[in-house]
Amino acid sequence: MVAKTYKKEFAGRTLFVEIGRLAGQANGSCRVQFGETNVLVTATMGGKAKEIDYFPLSVDYEEKYYAAGKIKGSKWIKRETRPSDEAILSGRLIDRALRPRFNHFMRNDVQVVATILTFDGINDPDVPALFGASLALMISDIPFDGPVAGIRVGRVDGKLVYNPTYEEREKSDFDIVVAGTANKINMIEAGAKIVPEKDIASAIASGFKEMQALIDFQKEIAKDIAPKKKEIAILGHDEALVKMVRDFVGAKLEKAIYTHSKQEYMESVDAIGLELQAYIKKQFNGQDDVAKKLSESLVIFEEEMDRIVHKNILESEKRPDGRKLDQLREITAEIAVLPHSHGTGLFQRGTTQALSSLTLASPGMEQWVETMEIELTKKRFMHHYVFPPFCVGEVGRMGGSGRREIGHGALAERALLPIIPSKDDFPYTIRVVSEILSSNGSSSMASVCGASLAMMDGGVPIKTPAAGIAMGLMFDDKGEEYKILTDIQGPEDHHGDMDLKVAGTKDGVTAMQMDVKVEGISNEIVEKTLEQAKQARLEILSKITEAIATPRKELSPFAPRIKTIKINPEKIGAVIGPQGKMINEIIEKTGVTIDIDDDGSVFITSDSDENMNKAISWIQAIAYEPKPGDEFDGKVTKLLDFGAFVEFMPGKEGMVHVSEISQERIRKPSDVLKVGQTVHIKVIKIDDYGRINLTMKINH
Repeated sequence: MVAKTYKKEFAGRTLFVEIGRLAGQANGSCRVQFGETNVLVTATMGGKAKEIDYFPLSVDYEEKYYAAGKIKGSKWIKRETRPSDEAILSGRLIDRALRPRFNHFMRNDVQVVATILTFDGINDPDVPALFGASLALMISDIPFDGPVAGIRVGRVDGKLVYNPTYEEREKSDFDIVVAGTANKINMIEAGAKIVPEKDIASAIASGFKEMQALIDFQKEIAKDIAPKKKEIAILGHDEALVKMVRDFVGAKLEKAIYTHSKQEYMESVDAIGLELQAYIKKQFNGQDDVAKKLSESLVIFEEEMDRIVHKNILESEKRPDGRKLDQLREITAEIAVLPHSHGTGLFQRGTTQALSSLTLASPGMEQWVETMEIELTKKRFMHHYVFPPFCVGEVGRMGGSGRREIGHGALAERALLPIIPSKDDFPYTIRVVSEILSSNGSSSMASVCGASLAMMDGGVPIKTPAAGIAMGLMFDDKGEEYKILTDIQGPEDHHGDMDLKVAGTKDGVTAMQMDVKVEGISNEIVEKTLEQAKQARLEILSKITEAIATPRKELSPFAPRIKTIKINPEKIGAVIGPQGKMINEIIEKTGVTIDIDDDGSVFITSDSDENMNKAISWIQAIAYEPKPGDEFDGKVTKLLDFGAFVEFMPGKEGMVHVSEISQERIRKPSDVLKVGQTVHIKVIKIDDYGRINLTMKINH
């Protein structure tokens, strides 16, 4: 293919596209440049359909250190290894925007790979990568109902900014990525500094309108390339089999779905599925395609559940567990549930249960973060989300965090970050781990609630508690009539058309995330859902404040204590000493942990008040800057003919001239003094070289 290039001015910068030069063996590929950030995006499809019951799409976001002119910091491994959490989150963001635009009955592998080639430090590659992913699919022979595009929206000094730079994002009071088609919004990812719902909704609507230029740009390019799409065999249903399955499951399935117990629901649905399989085997016994009929019958079975759930909610507002559309499940909130801890919170909504545990540590325990985008920096607040298999009644492998756990943990962390006290007010490193002990919808939002409880129980002076809720949506077949659901669970989550999570405080939103299974939703639905979510959040917050209204005044007795002192930054070297000799001696003899910032802030962490005070006195003594008139008791360290040297503070000494030793005239210091003797001295002068002159001739 002859290389082609396209340009468009967007958000004050040039969006440049090159097609046909790189990665020619992929089904579709393009290089997208925004500013001087370059992303190569490829789309590839497997040649054969798989014998599976889902659409196998994978999206990989590859950060390359060379793109930023960096070499990985590890001394031992310089090659990129597993993707960073930030790269995983970017890959998930692209996946969530693309996935609804495929026919989900496709069974061919589709892989989208976004490789960051250059990073200018100004423009985030994730939004150009999303644009490139959609475009690569549009110009390929892969069936794809696009285009989709995304845009980042910020607000600086009250003015909306589109695709803001990193510097602008630091100043912005929210960071929203909105994606969608020409007609609907299909993905939202947002973090905000406690911003009212109406402002969030307005920014989303404005971003959606602005990004239409990117949709039109893709259409122009695709029209010029004019790809021929492959004819893919799509699983179709045998209408006779559809009728057979529906007639068999009939009232049994409706009865199974509409139960208050998740366990009973799962057992009943599984039992009906097994009965259906036995029935289908009997009906098609001996036929060559019996395996295919069995597989297809299970797909029809799932679709029938979907049809029943939609029909009953849309026609009679009947939810599986009998709640009203805007009604929360039963909520309980507890604190101090574990002994010998720094703080714990147990939050339960229905059968979703999150146990959050707080750990406080010294500033030196901050997490060091380095990625292609991020220069080596420190992170003092961490939220980690754990989703063991037993929480959904299954047997599975335990081990490291998967993409889902990383995504859910990051969402909750983003929701909590705006309420975390500053380092000046609370110098601790803060880690909260949310263990999901039982899951039946919206465990990530339960972890926001559990973490708020744990931090208040532990005495972390958070600004105000945060809570979260998952909202759902049911559309009719035409996508016109809809019902918004509060606090989705089980069948509503699995069979619903939207999962929109909103977290925040009583005053506004701190985080938001939305996925859909349909084309998308309108701005009107976004506004209504946010308002309905707010009412639910306020109700949850009232339950949290019933358990604990404000953070405890005292930390747990099991948490370390930190005190902060300020020293002259020029004295940091003296406190550390040659090759760390002085600071290591203080740590060894007092058992404390010491962290020093470049501004002269010294953080002393200890479990013992006595050791804490000893270390503080030692550091203050080293960093102390004597003034004329200050008096001390010191020890004679050296005697010379012209005077005596006296150490009056650790590591600090001055000289008493022979004429300043006594009111009476003496010939030499050794006549009246000896090394090791304790004497009382006063500072009389500090010369331009920092030398300290002392006197022992003191009149009181």
